[in-house]
Amino acid sequence: MAWDFETDPEFQELLDWADAFVRDEVEPLDLIWPHLQYTALDETRRRVVDPLKEQVRRKGLWATHLGPELGGQGFGQLKLALLNEILGRSQWAPIIFGCQAPDTGNAEIIAHYGTPEQKEQYLRPLLNGEVFSCYSMTEPQGGADPTQFTTSAVRDGDDWVINGYKFFSSNASTSTFLIVMVVTNPDVSPYQGMSMFLVPTDTPGVNIIRNSAIYGESDGHGSHALIHYDNVRVPNSAVLGGEGQAFVIAQTRLGGGRIHHAMRTIGLSQKALDMMCERALSRHTAGSLLADKQAVQGFIADSWAQLQQFRLFVLHTAWKIDKYNDYKKVRKDIAAVKVVMPTVLHDIAWRAMQVHGALGVTNEVPFLGMVAGAAVMGLADGPTEVHKVTVAKQVLRDYTGTDELWPTEWLPGKREAAQAKYAEYLELEVGNL
Repeated sequence: MAWDFETDPEFQELLDWADAFVRDEVEPLDLIWPHLQYTALDETRRRVVDPLKEQVRRKGLWATHLGPELGGQGFGQLKLALLNEILGRSQWAPIIFGCQAPDTGNAEIIAHYGTPEQKEQYLRPLLNGEVFSCYSMTEPQGGADPTQFTTSAVRDGDDWVINGYKFFSSNASTSTFLIVMVVTNPDVSPYQGMSMFLVPTDTPGVNIIRNSAIYGESDGHGSHALIHYDNVRVPNSAVLGGEGQAFVIAQTRLGGGRIHHAMRTIGLSQKALDMMCERALSRHTAGSLLADKQAVQGFIADSWAQLQQFRLFVLHTAWKIDKYNDYKKVRKDIAAVKVVMPTVLHDIAWRAMQVHGALGVTNEVPFLGMVAGAAVMGLADGPTEVHKVTVAKQVLRDYTGTDELWPTEWLPGKREAAQAKYAEYLELEVGNL
């Protein structure tokens, strides 16, 4: 039997170090420099952030999911999941450890599909933590459905010219380059007629019209861009992975992004549960501790069970990714994790908010931000409803229907078959009465 639910002692020591390091050194950055984690470092922040990154590198925890040839440790997705549980409770922590979204997914596809020149120009600075990137896919009229995309790239000599609009392109305004998914051949199926381009953000014609803020954020802190690509000219060398390969690349990109979101969500949900339990043991009302109230006990029990189920599901999915090294073989699992994720975060954060009473709905605690984040997680990298369809189709592949009038588990028929199977014993039993 190969079942095992233990972490290697050596890696557990690293996780213990990371836990204390994030709590003592990184989480304070969330309070003094909120919303700046994806902004280029000024001299003041660099004096703080660079030494922290260097400590992570010395511990061998920088970009752990990538191989040594790319500057990582090659630890794989399972170990990354255990680490991301810790990093998920801090906005700055993924930056400090070199595994922040959307850069992890973007780095993965450049590493897999990029030319040597593309890796040198885009991947190396990304892995070194020198720049940020943006995955520019969603469109205003088409949402996340690529079959509805209209942004196009047309050949002009040795160049391509890109025109169209992209919406909710996260971190575009602070990125150095964008990965843009566009139509390059409208005469074939979108599954064969779309390509991806690596586009420096300062390329003429890349016009950020506005940055949308999530509800509760101030307008000045929005990070999800509406971009007008207005005759953006790029060379043929900007094509990532070959013309017409966008769908294949997108599955690699989005599979990794979805599971990484889930890993970090475990840590954020655990933070909400920890706060709920502390509050329950700290406040009295109507003659007893909140922890003695059955309603609060129900909140805690439901939250703990929900989080444990989700965590084991995420870890098992990460283990499968490492085992098969093929996102397509784990597509059902990743889609299901993506479906469950927003509900877990929403439910636990909402209960924690309730236990904190009036304080829970203020900006002095993080719960409403978590609830809003859960809503975003239900849409980012594909809406929940689409992933449910994916799960259902994948599950149904393992089943067949029946041409019989009654289901195969119809009890009268099974009872008759059982009686026929053991008829001689039943006759003997009757004869002995």
